[in-house]
Amino acid sequence: MNYQIQQLRAEIAAAAARKIAQDGADYETAVRKAAQRILGTTRYTGDQLPDYAQVEEELRQYQSIFQGDEQPERLQQLREVALQLMDNLAEFHPHVTGAVLSGTAGEHDDIHLQLFVESVKDIEIFLLNKDPNIEISETPHFKGARYDPVETISFLFRNEGVHAQLYELDDLRGSKKLRPDGRPYRVDAAGLRALMDAEATNI
Repeated sequence: MNYQIQQLRAEIAAAAARKIAQDGADYETAVRKAAQRILGTTRYTGDQLPDYAQVEEELRQYQSIFQGDEQPERLQQLREVALQLMDNLAEFHPHVTGAVLSGTAGEHDDIHLQLFVESVKDIEIFLLNKDPNIEISETPHFKGARYDPVETISFLFRNEGVHAQLYELDDLRGSKKLRPDGRPYRVDAAGLRALMDAEATNI
């Protein structure tokens, strides 16, 4: 990759990170809008765009510089609420994922869980009994486009938005794959507690 492309990708990543931190944009939207603004066109090639890992690193740097006080407090709040909910949903093998796990969650972020169940109807009935105002949508399967999208239930818990993706119990066996940087894509409640303890020790 030549130097010019590297610089362009870095510029787009930084602009996308600012949009995520300030506006709560998702990664795909943030990168697309940043690329359009910087390039001045809706046409661009894949090698001009940063990957999500590069955007996430820029987001961490932005948060460290401009949100050094409020972002860690917000992250801690979301993680504590996530743990309470995961304990309540223990029978459905809950795993936390997304920004709450990665540590980049800010004021605009919700809690994203993955539940592994024998029967989707069981968790639907369980959550409907807790909150009749749940919303149902679909999310791409974490294994990729070859697999059918999974049902996702959205609701409020302790005044925080929650999006719970419903997977088959067999999918647990394929859930331990790590990110390219060696960090997990998802962890259970014990894993989240261990992560929080480790980060607290390193402060």
